[in-house]
Amino acid sequence: MSNDEKPLSSSTAKIPVKTVKIHPAKNGKERYKPGDQIYVRKNSGFFQRLRQRMNLVYFAFFALLPWLQYNGHQAILFDISEQRFTLWSLTLWPQDLTLLAWFFIFGAFLLFFVTTFLGRVWCGYMCPQTVWTFIFIWFEEKIEGTANQRRKLDQQKMSGKKLWKKILKHASWLFFSLFTAMTFSGYFSPMSELFINIVTLDTTVTMATILAFFTFATYGNAGWMRETVCLHMCPYARFQSAMFDKDTLTVAYDNNRGENRGARARKQAPKELGLGDCIDCNLCVEVCPTGIDIRNGLQYECINCGSCVDACSTVMTKMKYNQGLIRYTTEHDLEGKKVHFVRSKLIGYAVVLVIMSTLLILEIVNRIPLSLDIIRDRTELAKENFNGEIENVFTLKILNMSQTDNVYKLSVKGIENTKWHGKQKIFVKAATVHTLPISISVDPYELKSYMTNITFAVEQVSPQDDVIIEHESRFFNKR
Repeated sequence: MSNDEKPLSSSTAKIPVKTVKIHPAKNGKERYKPGDQIYVRKNSGFFQRLRQRMNLVYFAFFALLPWLQYNGHQAILFDISEQRFTLWSLTLWPQDLTLLAWFFIFGAFLLFFVTTFLGRVWCGYMCPQTVWTFIFIWFEEKIEGTANQRRKLDQQKMSGKKLWKKILKHASWLFFSLFTAMTFSGYFSPMSELFINIVTLDTTVTMATILAFFTFATYGNAGWMRETVCLHMCPYARFQSAMFDKDTLTVAYDNNRGENRGARARKQAPKELGLGDCIDCNLCVEVCPTGIDIRNGLQYECINCGSCVDACSTVMTKMKYNQGLIRYTTEHDLEGKKVHFVRSKLIGYAVVLVIMSTLLILEIVNRIPLSLDIIRDRTELAKENFNGEIENVFTLKILNMSQTDNVYKLSVKGIENTKWHGKQKIFVKAATVHTLPISISVDPYELKSYMTNITFAVEQVSPQDDVIIEHESRFFNKR
């Protein structure tokens, strides 16, 4: 540091900005402008095969799960009208709100951990928007042809052939969107009944409206909006940078190796021409589903799908250059520095994940699938019956939160020599509420004050189990 230079104070310090040189496009035209339609070029390679297989597994799970049965009921059903969520052998109710909160917290920290380590791989390989977009592009390729053929078709004047292809493409999109909407609705309404009602055109107005909404939402998002959702509507693209650091694994272009760019014959040595390994073929842009140029540096629009990696690797192989000009790497690696895959931020997220998963498992294991609500008679707190005893009237609501029919035994404690008027052994069907009106009476000499604390207990007796809950209430004396 020279004598004229002074260290910046904390109040005047600035974040260093990296200047990225944007190369002019060929023929003086911009390669891509926001708002232009993107014609994604078909691509192949290791990462594309990996993405396709993951997408296939993901879609298979999505399509098949609503049809699976478990113990005579739908394995996964989020029944909002009945206010219960069924996940295989686990049924969640509004009383299990804390358990749902643990699920969401665990999912959030898992996303933070994966993003810090591997960047936006969720967006590139598992996000429904990406999966459905590539499915819709597959329909386009089968009906309208390659990217260049689709571009030329759109530039042509309307003809019978063009009209037929457009109708067939949009019809296939709408049919697949309807299938998506029906499957998605099957997670919130019994799938067997829903399917029969749709086939027989016997759905309710509400269900028809829901199906229409999700059909056109899918059709619009995957067919028309596509990258617009990723660039302007998805919040994940905006806050992901808060989780990135210089050791995060992302798709990047090796600027030191690739520059200067330029075309050359395959047998010409690039160094003799003053060129780098990039031949400026533009394939990395043509295969990108969001239309960016990865050579311009890290951009929030990049979804880490690896399409540009496969395209560039194919070109490098043909040119007999080493692969990896565009690759999954870190900023430290590109700068020639040591990469720290295990670092404090990642360890912190991992520790939180372990804690959250442990608490989630403990919450599930210790969960009691039984609930009791006590409602007092509001017209009269206490009355004297014909035997001269003080009597309080209650309404007990016993919720069987399990997936089996059970028999429960009820009792009360807190006052000696109480008499129970009503059933003390009840049968409650699975996932139902049993309402039981009862009254408790006691000799007034047993009451020491105007109000006495009592405890109601509900114990499962058949099938044999150790499920028991207790709920406090009050017993009032006459004034």
